[in-house]
Amino acid sequence: MISPFQLIKRQHWYQLAVLILLLILLLVGAVPGYFTGKWQWKQPPPVTNLKQLRQIRKVGLTLPGWQTIEQSPQLIGEHKWSWQRIKKEGTSTEAILILLPQNGPKDKPQIEWTEVDSWGNWDVAQDSLREFTVKMPSKEGANATIRVMANFFRAATKQQTFAVLQWYAMPNSGNITPFNWFIADQLAQWQRQRIYWVAVTILLPIEPLGQVETSWNQVQSLGETVQKTLITEVL
Repeated sequence: MISPFQLIKRQHWYQLAVLILLLILLLVGAVPGYFTGKWQWKQPPPVTNLKQLRQIRKVGLTLPGWQTIEQSPQLIGEHKWSWQRIKKEGTSTEAILILLPQNGPKDKPQIEWTEVDSWGNWDVAQDSLREFTVKMPSKEGANATIRVMANFFRAATKQQTFAVLQWYAMPNSGNITPFNWFIADQLAQWQRQRIYWVAVTILLPIEPLGQVETSWNQVQSLGETVQKTLITEVL
């Protein structure tokens, strides 16, 4: 007979362990807060680079090796995103980059992907989770490896088909779910720090109803450039 514990995936154990750690930290922090009346979550630490984050919405992101053809703030769902059409230098390859940066100290990632899907009004197929990495110089001199877990899928409308890559970019990682940001941000707040975030959607045009897998290398390369640029310039 299979034990119920054997049915739980390894990643679920990891998330459970992190959640227990967070609860312990919340309990330790809540006790003195209860007696002093100074609750940590009533006034989170400030977002020190809020100006740079908001600037993304106005002017987009300058990517090395890519030229911005046009950019504008666009209302998608209930949020104003940066919509940016870019072209790879020396080629005819174009892509669309849609970014939603954190807009305040209490702003948190929630339903961004639902908003984008509704805005695109597309049919989704061939979706999968993909991991890519970015090498960043560290203070110790060696390169640090930043891991990003993103959602990769084909989005088709009557007019066009895209390979789509989506994730939340953060200073030391990236993930498709808000859970990872929540845990990291809560832990950072106990040190009076914050984990900043930017919701990223990349749209790469492909042949009508084509196989999205054939475009992975191009999308991955652009995703690495976006994540690295965000860390370097904003996060």
